[in-house]
Amino acid sequence: MTILDGKKLSNKIRENLKKEVEELKDEGIVPGLAVILVGKDPASQTYVRMKKNACQDVGIYSVVHEFPESITEKELLSTIKMINENPNIHGLLIQLPLPKHIDTTKVLEAVDPSKDVDGFHPYNMGRLVEGLDTFAPCTPLGVMELFEEYNIDVKGKDVCVVGASNIVGKPMWALLLNKFATVDICHIETKNLTSHTKRADIVIVGVGKPNLITADMVKDGVILVDIGINRLEDGRLVGDADFENISKKASFITPVPGGVGPMTIAMLLKNTVKAAKNFKDAK
Repeated sequence: MTILDGKKLSNKIRENLKKEVEELKDEGIVPGLAVILVGKDPASQTYVRMKKNACQDVGIYSVVHEFPESITEKELLSTIKMINENPNIHGLLIQLPLPKHIDTTKVLEAVDPSKDVDGFHPYNMGRLVEGLDTFAPCTPLGVMELFEEYNIDVKGKDVCVVGASNIVGKPMWALLLNKFATVDICHIETKNLTSHTKRADIVIVGVGKPNLITADMVKDGVILVDIGINRLEDGRLVGDADFENISKKASFITPVPGGVGPMTIAMLLKNTVKAAKNFKDAK
């Protein structure tokens, strides 16, 4: 059994990005990322702080626009417009979730697709499905980078993706399909989940439910990628799969923490540098 070490790979990617950022700076371009944070959700504040620190680490300029939960949709859209028009900002990220009185879809659609480093804009999602060059959502993109680093060829493999969100499940399906995997995508209404996971060569799970995937639900030699992150009552962080028991059957498995999480932030940095390069090429 081999651990898919996302922390180690993310550090390697960051070192490479530092060099790319220096090259861009030599050409007069400082990659810039703006983050919009609404409200005081502790998890969101932690994620934004981690992203800002990661930017600083590789030399990306970053700014966080913090707003109270009471901000109006009109005010938020006005800020997005301002950032879209700022030539010194190449990437724009909206930290989710947004308050209920704000239309999340409308807000995400307001982001300039060329600055959509989260890959959530319908334009970029459409290009992803068609297999065209675009910004792919960071978490599934990080999973694909892990596969490449560990020489896991998904071509012809049976893959079961558990979770069908716009942020993870659907783009994960598209990325895998573009690499000629046979993809089975499951969700909350799926009947007999085990019948899907048991026959898969690769199981990817990301729904936010501890121990959803157990050892009896996967076959020997499975490749298990756990995107879930859950905090138990005793304070421990765990994924959606029973790591201890599945690791005894798996050929490859991601740990939680230290697996997909660090790769998500690394891909955000990579997408931001890509956006800066696109801006340079378009000048």
